[in-house]
Formats: sequence, structure tokens, C-alpha cells
Amino acid sequence: MENMLNKEVSIQIKKHLKNMVNGVKIILFTQKNMSNCVHCDETEKLLSEISDLSSKIIVEKKKLDSEEAKEYGIKFTPSFVILNQNNEFNGFVFNGIPAGHEINSFLSALITVSGFKQDFDVAVLERINNIKKPVDIKVFVTVSCPHCPGAVSTAHLLTNKNDYISGAVYDANSFQDLARKFNVSGVPKIVINDSIELLGNQPLEEFLKNIETI
Repeated sequence: MENMLNKEVSIQIKKHLKNMVNGVKIILFTQKNMSNCVHCDETEKLLSEISDLSSKIIVEKKKLDSEEAKEYGIKFTPSFVILNQNNEFNGFVFNGIPAGHEINSFLSALITVSGFKQDFDVAVLERINNIKKPVDIKVFVTVSCPHCPGAVSTAHLLTNKNDYISGAVYDANSFQDLARKFNVSGVPKIVINDSIELLGNQPLEEFLKNIETI
């Protein structure tokens, strides 16, 4: 299989990954029979190439029937999670290959999980911390969507800041049955607790306003 990343893109990603603070572990979940898993080979290849660009990234591969898959609530393949230096999971699952524009939200997640400190308005941080009920955020995207990474990064940020919040991103083209279930006709589509629906790259304020109604 040819390289997923050309030399120019690899140089750009390597430069971006220098913002990582601590090491992270990516656990990729695939099928026993790889021929039954669309994009599993490509996802594994892409994650491997990105891990080669930073000594702070390691990649492990597990099967869908593994104990780790149960622990992290993995239901689809290819899927992966990012653990911090203490092997802690922040509740966010990536479903599908993070190619095209989605590589941006993936790289942002790597840096966030590595411990990179972000500045937050105190009032906003207080609102996030005040969420004390289970919240699930699904973000449907396509790899050709330039506005999708922003929605994914906001959802990931919320899961990273509050243990009550879990989230996942789904490539709508790869998981069409799920996309149909949630009537995805445009992306990014954000679904909160399977009932609240938002369309477009919504700001953090809009996420919080809707979560606070639950």
C-alpha cells in the first residue's frame, strides 16, 4: 500500500505535533477478518505513519471482541481511542478513517490529550464543570467537509473537561445505517443524547446552551 501522507504533508504534521506535551497511546479496533472492515487497512496505515512523526505517539491494535473494546464502548470498525500518558480515556471515540479535513480534528485531539494547556474563560469553564448528568455527543462528518473538524474538536474538548460527557465522531459515508437513523442530510450534524440535533459548526456556547436544557 502506498503512503497515505506525502512528504509535504508529513513535514507539516510533524511540525504541528511538536506542540504535544506528554505521550499518548492510540488503540485502533479492527475486525478479525479484515476483509469485512472497510477502511481498516487504510486507517491502520495512516495512524502508523502519523505515529512515526512523533516519539510521543504509540499505536496498538485490538479486535472488536477484545476486553478493551468493551471497556471503551467500541461498537464499530475501524474505530480508535486516544489515551493520555496515564492510560486514561477521556470518553471520546473516533469512528472511521481520519482522512481529508478530519485529520485536523484528529491532530487537535492528540495535542489536547497530550496535556497541552488551553486558555478558557472562567465563566465558560464553570459552566462545563457544572454539568453533572450523563451527556452523549455524536458528531457526523465527511472527510471532504471543511467545517466538520471544528464541531468535532468542540465535542472532544467537552469530553476532555468533564467526565459526565462522552462523545464520538462518525464518518457519515462509512456508517450509513447510523447516519440514516439520525436523519443526517448535511454535515457536520451534532446529536446530543440522541434527541437534540444541531447542524453546522456550532460554537461552544451553543453546545453548552443545549446541554444545559437536559
